[in-house]
Amino acid sequence: MTSFRPAPAWLSEAVFYQIYPQSFADSDGDGIGDFNGITDHLDHLAWLGVNAVWINPCFASPFRDAGYDVSDYLSVAPRYGTNDDLAALVEEAGRRGIRVLLDLVAGHTSDRHPWFTAAAGDPDDHRYIWASEGCPDGFVRSPGSRPGAYLPNFFDSQPALNFGYARGNPAEPWRQTVDAEGPRANRAALRDIMGHWLRLGLAGFRVDMAHSLVKDDPDRSATARVWTELRGWLDATHPEAVLLSEWGDPAVSVPAGFHADFFLQFGGPTNGGPLRSLWNNGEGTDDEAWDPVDCFFDPSGKGSPRTFVEAWQAAREAVGDAGHVALPTSNHDFSRLNCGPRTAEQLPAAFAFQLTWPTLPAVYYGDEIGMRYIPGLPDTEGSVLGPRYNRAGSRTPMQWDDSVNAGFSTATADRLYLPVDPDPRRPDVAAQMADETSLLHLVRRLIALRKATPELGPGGSVEVLHSGYPFVYVRGGRHLVVINPRSEPATFATDAAGEDPRALESDGVEVGGGVVTARGFGYGVFDLRPPSTTAS
Repeated sequence: MTSFRPAPAWLSEAVFYQIYPQSFADSDGDGIGDFNGITDHLDHLAWLGVNAVWINPCFASPFRDAGYDVSDYLSVAPRYGTNDDLAALVEEAGRRGIRVLLDLVAGHTSDRHPWFTAAAGDPDDHRYIWASEGCPDGFVRSPGSRPGAYLPNFFDSQPALNFGYARGNPAEPWRQTVDAEGPRANRAALRDIMGHWLRLGLAGFRVDMAHSLVKDDPDRSATARVWTELRGWLDATHPEAVLLSEWGDPAVSVPAGFHADFFLQFGGPTNGGPLRSLWNNGEGTDDEAWDPVDCFFDPSGKGSPRTFVEAWQAAREAVGDAGHVALPTSNHDFSRLNCGPRTAEQLPAAFAFQLTWPTLPAVYYGDEIGMRYIPGLPDTEGSVLGPRYNRAGSRTPMQWDDSVNAGFSTATADRLYLPVDPDPRRPDVAAQMADETSLLHLVRRLIALRKATPELGPGGSVEVLHSGYPFVYVRGGRHLVVINPRSEPATFATDAAGEDPRALESDGVEVGGGVVTARGFGYGVFDLRPPSTTAS
């Protein structure tokens, strides 16, 4: 494994919060969220205990893919405000102890980026991958005077930047090596882009499709070497900054140079199996190519945490001390926790697990109040990826209160980026703030417990006592965690439960006499140490 500078100390204590900026808070009444809206609600994040935020792409874009089609990496999209507004957001967040990361789209640009419009008219430009003649499978015909076709990275409007090919092929002369002029220029451009924003006070980047750089790279080793080079530059120039990857395979991405990688709905040897085995219940965003799985967090009780635990153990062994594995509640491409048969009453157990397992937690905006996935929304900025895969349902406006548009915007309903959840019983921040028994207060208490208890963080040990219903494990040799995501009660006998453990956070779980009993959807975190005594 390449030797890197150790990860900044702040990362191991991070609780991430993902903000989809167009849906978080609209400060100017145009129906689209913006930087000033985020700034206005930083106190919510600070109260919750969040200390790191990553924001989905906010650069200039034609928004054919919700901002993942960048037309200028050094300017923010006017819909969100100005570069100065972003700087003010970063400054105000810093005053509250919150670091801000941006989303870096490294593998492609918009077809409206000046780089691409220039390349479409210049056969000697190697910024992108071009076949000079014809239109090979997977390529898109040139839109300019340049003959041939270009390779897209995702949608046709997202031409792939040229980072080279891991393997040559005489039948495909457009394949350049990783060290050719075009790939070298693109690596330099990434350094310039990252350096620009880091100098303005950003704390790092979450890198979109980080695995996609070098083409025909079956084991991703050539792509890994690109990131190793970039990590070396980052360590030398911005040692407190971090790189998080959208790769979905921490065993590969972290040794390559990322400080952390997410378990995702895709990626890795089982194409996202670990995360889907926890959350994916076949509703909301569901890809027909995914292997069907009975997820663990489901009222039916047919799933198992073993798939996740075994994948985490393998990743942790491969990563070692080089970085971290991150576990999201959901994200802008995947169903929210509250989706289909999984309803609000089941979410406390999910958060009790996510905030006590030895991963870096990432809370997707609105999950802390139990916002639901909204089915049946129209295709919005490329949200629909398949017959049963509409990402818009996870991107609806944040629900702040019971006022018009749930407090998200003063715009008329027809101008909103996406419609607000129409359910009159929808949860909102204001109502849950006023109710100490709410999910919001529970999430806050669990984050505070995690921060106050190093054994519950990513560095503490974990011993799984029972990988079924209930899921039972011990953190740091002293904290017993019990999770029962199914609707039926569950019991487990173990001497490790002790006689009278102290409940730190619990609902529906009893421990005593060597037996753990959990009602449906019950959870508990217990201190196994005997109560301290003082001399009288």
